Amino acid sequence: MSTPDAPRSLAEALRASDDATLVALLRARPDLVSPVPNDLTQLATRAGTRASVVRALERLDRFAQQVAEALAVASDPAPYEELAGLLAEAPRAALDRALATLREQALVWGPDDRLRLVRTVRELLAPAPQRPSPTGLGPTVAEATAGMSPGRVQSLVTAAGLPSTHDAVSAVESLTALFTDARRMSALLDAAPAESVEVLSRLVWGPPYGQVTADPAPHLRWLLDRGLLLPTAPGTVVLPREAALHLRGGRAHRDLEPTPPDVAVAREHRPQVVDATAAGQAYTALATVEELLKDWDEGGPAVLRAGGLSVRDLKRTATALDVPEPQAAFWVELAYVAGLIAADGEADERYAATPAYDSWLELPAPERWARLASAWLASTRTPGLVGGRDAKDRTLSALGPGLDRSAAPEVRHRVLALLGALPEGAAAEPESVLARLRWERPPGRGASDLRAQLARWALAEAESLGVTGRGALASHGRALLGETPAQAPPRGGTGRPDGEATASAGAATARPAEAAPAPVATTPAERATAAHEAARLLAPLLPEPLDHVLLQADLTAVAPGPLRRPLADALAVLADVESKGGATVYRFTPGSVRRALDAGQSASDLHAFLTAHSRTPVPQPLTYLIDDVARRHGHLRVGAASAYVRCDDEGVLDEILADKRAQGLRLRRLAGTVLAAQAEPAALLDGLRAMGFAPAAESADGDVLVTRAHSHRTPPRTPPEPVPDGPPLPEDRLGAYTAAAVRAIRAGDLASTAPRKPVHATAPGDLPRTTSADTLATMQAAVLTGEALWIGYVNADGAASQRVIAPIRVEGGFVTAYDHTADEVRTYPLHRVTGVAELADG
Repeated sequence: MSTPDAPRSLAEALRASDDATLVALLRARPDLVSPVPNDLTQLATRAGTRASVVRALERLDRFAQQVAEALAVASDPAPYEELAGLLAEAPRAALDRALATLREQALVWGPDDRLRLVRTVRELLAPAPQRPSPTGLGPTVAEATAGMSPGRVQSLVTAAGLPSTHDAVSAVESLTALFTDARRMSALLDAAPAESVEVLSRLVWGPPYGQVTADPAPHLRWLLDRGLLLPTAPGTVVLPREAALHLRGGRAHRDLEPTPPDVAVAREHRPQVVDATAAGQAYTALATVEELLKDWDEGGPAVLRAGGLSVRDLKRTATALDVPEPQAAFWVELAYVAGLIAADGEADERYAATPAYDSWLELPAPERWARLASAWLASTRTPGLVGGRDAKDRTLSALGPGLDRSAAPEVRHRVLALLGALPEGAAAEPESVLARLRWERPPGRGASDLRAQLARWALAEAESLGVTGRGALASHGRALLGETPAQAPPRGGTGRPDGEATASAGAATARPAEAAPAPVATTPAERATAAHEAARLLAPLLPEPLDHVLLQADLTAVAPGPLRRPLADALAVLADVESKGGATVYRFTPGSVRRALDAGQSASDLHAFLTAHSRTPVPQPLTYLIDDVARRHGHLRVGAASAYVRCDDEGVLDEILADKRAQGLRLRRLAGTVLAAQAEPAALLDGLRAMGFAPAAESADGDVLVTRAHSHRTPPRTPPEPVPDGPPLPEDRLGAYTAAAVRAIRAGDLASTAPRKPVHATAPGDLPRTTSADTLATMQAAVLTGEALWIGYVNADGAASQRVIAPIRVEGGFVTAYDHTADEVRTYPLHRVTGVAELADG
C-alpha cells in the first residue's frame, strides 16, 4: 500500500526534501547548478534531461548501476521487496547504500513501497523490442505482443494449455500470469523437448534475441507456439522477460558485485626503506627538471605551428636527459604545469624558462619538490597520451593541445588514496588497483577504459616523481594528499632483516571497502598546507649538498653526492658530465678547460678553485692540462673584418695556411702576423678549434672577449589551468556556492508556488500584469499593511522572473523591499515590475 502523502513527481520529492539533501544533489551533479535553476520544478526537469542523466549514470559505482538496471526491469513503481528479489544475493546493507546513492542523485524517488526511476533513466536502461537491457533481459510479454493480431495471441494462450479469453488484453494477461507462476511454468518446461530447453538456456542470460527461418525446426516451433519465443521482426524472435526471469531464478544479473574488490598487497617493505627510496627518486626528479631547464636556458626548441614540441625535438631532449622519450615527455609536461617553462611569444616562437624558474631555484630542495608534486597532482595534462592520435587522427605532441583529460586529477588522487589505505610500506598489486577503479566507475559499453590508462600512468609517474617508493606510498606522499599521521594506517612490519617480504596471495588486502577513505586536500589553502607538510617530511630524507669533489689521476672528478649550487655550476663549465647516479663523474678535457677560460677564468683561478674544493690533491696531469690549454689560449686572435686572425708568431699562421682543413675558411695573408677570412668570426673560431688550435675572440679595442651564456626568459607566465569536467566551480567556495544556490531555488520555488489571488488576464505560470497606477497603489498599500506581494520583474538583461517581496518603502520610482527570493533587502525600479498580485490568505 502506498503512503498517503507519497510524492507524485520528482519535483514534489525534491520539494519535500531538506536543504542538506539538495546540497548533496548539487555537489554530486554540478551540471544542475549552472545556471542556478529558478525553482524546484526547473531543477527536477533539468535532472531528467538525457545529457545530465547519462553523466550521472557514468559516475555511479558498479553495484549502484546494477540496482538501477534492476529497477528498470521491475514494475513501475516497484516495492522494495521486489527489487530485493531481483538482487537476491546482495546484502541488504549494500542495497540500502546503493538506493541512498540513487536517491541522493535524484535518479530514484518515492518511498520504499513505491520506488520510481526517473523516466529518462528507465528509457536508457529498460529493454526495448529491438534492444535488451544491460541485464540481458528482453521486453515483457505485453511489450513483445503489442503489434500481434488478436487471433495469434489467442492461439498462444491455447497452445500453452490456458483457456481462451474474450479479448487480446486478457489473453496477454493470462500468458503473463503463466510465465510468472513458478509452479505452472516449471510444469510447462518439464514437458518441453530437450532441444527447446537448450535453446532457452542459450538466450536466458542475454542477448535474448535469436534468428529463425520461415520454416522453423520442431523444437523451435514448440517454443513459438507457446509464446516462449515471440517474434519482434521478420526472422527475429525474443525470449520474454517473465520467462527469462523464471529461468534465472528471479535474478536480474548473473553476477552481482555489491562490494568493491579489495586492493591486494604485492609486497611489503619497511616504511623507512620506502621513504628512502622515494626520497632518492624525488632528488632525481629535481635534478632531471633542473637539467632540462639548463638545456633550454638559452632558448629551447621551436614551437610547432599547431603548438607543442616536434618529434625530433622530443628525441633530442630525451637524449640530453638520458631517458626514454615517454619519460622525457613527462618531465617536459611537469615543468610546464609547474609554470617553469612556456612559449616566449616572440615572432620566431620558442620554448624557454619562465621568470618563475629563477625564483623556484632559490627555494630549498624539499619545497621545490613539493611545488612539482602539487602541480602534477592537480593537473589535467596527461603526458601518457603523447605520440597517440586524437579524434581527427592527428599526432598528439608534448606541450601541445589535446593532452588535457579532466578525469586525470581525480584518478591520481584516487590511486594514491587506495595506496594510502594499505598498511605503511605495502605495495599494491597494480591490477587490483585497476579492478577497484573499474568497480567504482565502470567504463561504458564500447568505450575505452580511460580511467585504467590514467591509473597506470599515475602509478608510474608517482614512482618517477618520488611520491611512492617501491610501489608503496611514502610518508611525504601521504602528507601531500592531506593525511595527518593520525589518519594513516598502522605501520606494518615484516620481521625480515632486509625489510622486505612477499605477501601471500590474498593474504594482505586494503582495509574494508566500507571504511571511509582518508580525506584529501581540495581547497587551495588545504593543498598549500599539505604541500608544506610534505616538504617538511621530505627534508630530512634528502641528502645534504656537498662542497667538495674527489679529483683523480685519470682527469676525472667524482662528486659523491649532490653538490652545492655554486660548485655544481662552476664545475659544469670546467668539466663535462661523464656519468650520473648516486655519484656524478666529471671529465676534464681540453675543450672543457678552454670553455672555462672563454668564460673569463685564468689558469691561476682554475688551480685555486680545484685546490679549494677537492678532498684529494690536484693530480699533476690535470695541472699540466690546465697550464697547457691556458698557454695556447688567446695566442691566436679573431676579430671582425668579416673576420681576421692575428698572431705574433708567423710560423703558426704559416701552419694554418698550409693545413687543408683551412680551405673552407678562405684565408689570405694581409701581413706577416694577420690573416683575413671570408667566414664569420664565430665560424672562424669553430674552424680553428676543430684544427686543434685555441683561438680567442677579440674586441674592437684588441681585448680578449669573455663569452658567457645568455639566459633567455619568457615574459611572466601563469601555469596552465586544469580543464574541469563540466561547469567550473570555485573549490574553496563550493560549499557556500551550493548552499546559496539551494536558498535561491527554495525562494524561487516559494515565489512560483505561493497561493495568490487571481489577477485579471493572467494564465497559470505567466507573470502578473497590472497597470503602472495599480502597481504603485498596491505597493504603497503593502507598505502600510506589511503584507507580502507576488511580482513579475524583468532585469536589465531582459530576463523575466517572479518574486515574493515585502515592500518597505516606495519613493522616487523605486521600491525597497525584503526579497524572499534572494533572502535580502533589495531596491527595484518600478518601471521594470510587470505587475503585482496579493498572496492568498494563509
